[in-house]
Amino acid sequence: MDTLWDRVTGLQPDPDLWVVLATAAAALAIVVPHNLWRVSRNAITIAHEGGHGLIALLTGRTLTGIRLHSDTSGLTLSRGKPHGLGMILTAAAGYTAPSLLGLGGAALLGAGRITLLLWVATALLVAMLVMIRNAYGVLTVVLSGGAFLVVSWLAGPQVQAAFAYAVVWFLLLGGVRPPFELQAKRRRGGAAESDADQLSRLTHVPAGLWLFLFHTVSLCSLLGGGRWLLGL
Repeated sequence: MDTLWDRVTGLQPDPDLWVVLATAAAALAIVVPHNLWRVSRNAITIAHEGGHGLIALLTGRTLTGIRLHSDTSGLTLSRGKPHGLGMILTAAAGYTAPSLLGLGGAALLGAGRITLLLWVATALLVAMLVMIRNAYGVLTVVLSGGAFLVVSWLAGPQVQAAFAYAVVWFLLLGGVRPPFELQAKRRRGGAAESDADQLSRLTHVPAGLWLFLFHTVSLCSLLGGGRWLLGL
């Protein structure tokens, strides 16, 4: 009998091309329509705030809490120097995290590590849950982690593959939209405390250049990740 470690780290066969294309279409269908995006964007917010939190820890800052709100906004609080490289990387991690997570997921799927992807995602959500500081945040992270756990533990290979590909497509496609939304808000004179504006104050680099970086990361991740998912 295979051990749990063998099951998690073993290779799984690539799904049929129609599954890859169908999951891409499904992800696009919940990213583009505004009404569906208002709900599905919660998952992007989890990745966004998780990115802030992870980089804060990796750069030596003290992570004090993460809050997720029903309007799909979020807030990550950390203690440390209010300037310097650690603060810059932490601020820059939010808008880039969904796309980079999607790119990493696409690399795992391209290597046939479907089950490993599901377990890594579950572990990240469990780790994030410890730092959530409001009820809505706990609910969304528990539901997300529960979905990954159920699929990775109970579902068959084909269902696992379809779920994993749908999630990664969603991160890649969903990661493209928030920088455009932020750009539109700033054009209307809003979002004065956005990540781009905070980065501008920290680095004395115009916020528009940070927005350009967010766009570049999301679009390049979509192109690169899409090639891996399609087996090109």
